[in-house]
Amino acid sequence: MSEANGFRKMFAPGRLTLGVFFPIEAFKGDQPTMRNQEYLARRAEELGFAALWFRDVPLRDPNFGDIGQVYDPWVYLGWIAAQTRTIALATGSIVLPLRHPLHTAKAAASIDQLSRGRFVLGVASGDRPVEFPAFGIDPDERDILFRENLRVIRAVLADEFPTVQSSYGTLFGTADLVPKPSGRLPILVTGSSRQGLEWIAAHADGWITYPRPVAQQAELAARWRGAVEAVAPGVFKPFAQSFYVDLSDDPNQPPQPIHLGIRGGRRVLFRLLDELRSAGVHHVILNLKYGARDAAEVLDEIGQEVLPQLDASQQAAPSARGVSKR
Repeated sequence: MSEANGFRKMFAPGRLTLGVFFPIEAFKGDQPTMRNQEYLARRAEELGFAALWFRDVPLRDPNFGDIGQVYDPWVYLGWIAAQTRTIALATGSIVLPLRHPLHTAKAAASIDQLSRGRFVLGVASGDRPVEFPAFGIDPDERDILFRENLRVIRAVLADEFPTVQSSYGTLFGTADLVPKPSGRLPILVTGSSRQGLEWIAAHADGWITYPRPVAQQAELAARWRGAVEAVAPGVFKPFAQSFYVDLSDDPNQPPQPIHLGIRGGRRVLFRLLDELRSAGVHHVILNLKYGARDAAEVLDEIGQEVLPQLDASQQAAPSARGVSKR
């Protein structure tokens, strides 16, 4: 298990924690207001949420849905890191093929140092078609670029004066990337990123996937554990997922499906989260975009009502899934 503060805040064998995506607001269309986000970030920390999540959306494509937190993820990470103290900070996810790996590595190590080890780097190969030609990247090559980029990032973060060759350039061992992270920087892969599950299990410290019915998610979590055990026996590598939620005023409101999530009351949300924990999910990232209520009210209700109940449930009946042997 990673010793990084952010990783330990978010992940433990047999337990489930909650994070929240920026922007922490409900909004129509693709552009959020970004109002009061600093306050809401601090409030999430006070309430016991495990992580704040930042997206990498370089360009606005009105047909795609939304543009994340609007601001550049590295700049915004630095800003929010200065506003908080203990909550983990994670990217979901940096699009590796669109960025030079030395820039990504330097930014990631800088955030890690400035936040005192709270940073977890989520990475992906990208899925917005308009971005690739704008950056001069062949989308059909993004699987190769993703692997190369990740290899370079790992090398320059871990080694001093490394010799690294890739299609991005060559580092001859006469220069070094600084700063180094405070420890081994945890890196999570999002979705398939056009890689096989075995490759992800071997090269990532955890996996972020998408919402599915609980039974299907349990099957996938079991496959993930099997893939990890095959390449790293006894090593804990967490399984996380995103989830859209529209929390109703009525705590008993039955669930109704929405895009990649549900509309329903807090008791429904708790039962679903508890089922996901039993299914082998370690972290759920909530997205409040489709909510009908004010995000601050929803954040408070989940933090004051759902999180304590979830914690009590986990203390009463811890799951054996994903227990680390070391």
